[in-house]
Amino acid sequence: MQRSATAVWNGALKDGRGKISTESGVFTDAPYSFVTRFENGKGTNPEELIAAAHAGCFTMALAAQLGTINVTPESLHAVVTVSLENSMPAGRFRAFILKSPQRFPAFLRPRLKRQRRARKQIAPFRVC
Repeated sequence: MQRSATAVWNGALKDGRGKISTESGVFTDAPYSFVTRFENGKGTNPEELIAAAHAGCFTMALAAQLGTINVTPESLHAVVTVSLENSMPAGRFRAFILKSPQRFPAFLRPRLKRQRRARKQIAPFRVC
């Protein structure tokens, strides 16, 4: 499977502007800039998109893992925070923090714990 996205940047780093588009068309010429990336200005930025991709991937992977024990979740929730070290001219990723508070009925908890232990013995769980 391959997916692609494009980015176009015009101008210098601090006063330039860019546009991000995805192959699917969900994002088409979404604007981004130095201000949206490094100064918390309104708009998107590459790190936010990376965090969204990991959150989406994680919830799908968790649903697949639960399916191996015949559990169909009503809803899964994940929050991914990407930290970027702001070092010029290019930043460096420092951390990916995943929070996934899930609630399961009490009768499922022992099955989930056994399944998690078995999964760890086979291979570590990878998000994406």
